[in-house]
Amino acid sequence: MPAGITRILVVVPVHNEERLLARCLTALERAAARAQVPVRIQLVLDGCTDASTRIPGSAVEVLEIDQRNVGAARAAGFAETGSGCGAETWFATTDADSEVDQWWLRRQLAYARAGADAVAGVVSVRRWSDHRLLTARRYERRYRRRLRGRGHGHIHGANLGFRADLYWRTGGFRHLRTGEDIDLVSRIAAVGARIEWAEDVVVATSARQLGRAPAGFADHLRRIDNAG
Repeated sequence: MPAGITRILVVVPVHNEERLLARCLTALERAAARAQVPVRIQLVLDGCTDASTRIPGSAVEVLEIDQRNVGAARAAGFAETGSGCGAETWFATTDADSEVDQWWLRRQLAYARAGADAVAGVVSVRRWSDHRLLTARRYERRYRRRLRGRGHGHIHGANLGFRADLYWRTGGFRHLRTGEDIDLVSRIAAVGARIEWAEDVVVATSARQLGRAPAGFADHLRRIDNAG
């Protein structure tokens, strides 16, 4: 077993994602089937007013809250299912508008076997139909420029993994409406944990213009769109 890890818990915050949630879950189940250990998938339905509540099947666990806060949703998911977990458990998180690669979990475990305490992967954009071609080119150019250095430095809540004991030791996700991923990774780095900046751990995400978190990925793309 990778670095003594015997199980995985994946937490997915959901707020009104009826259009994309089924694809997210299909991708997660595919990745879980290729993992080397048992996988539990915990959805956190946060203030959903659409049909998101009717989509989850029997393969996932569901928690409903009403915070409308992505940091609170991620924190609630790990507290609900992973509160008693220690170094034997690997925690991972993604987003409901995203589709993980089929090797997403297996590659994280390979990095854990090699000594990583946390894994920060990269994202690709599924399609650019809501944006100008120039926006797509500018985004890809800027994103790939960061990939050239040692350690890409990108932090995405849609593509993170870490040891459960490290998560609890550093205080877990804070109840932040945006930037909860950067906040957590900064605390993980501050305790000297080994972070693997993994370019082969990939998640495809949406490029919608109206996002769920303020100052999130959709706002970032909109700024590029409006740059001229």
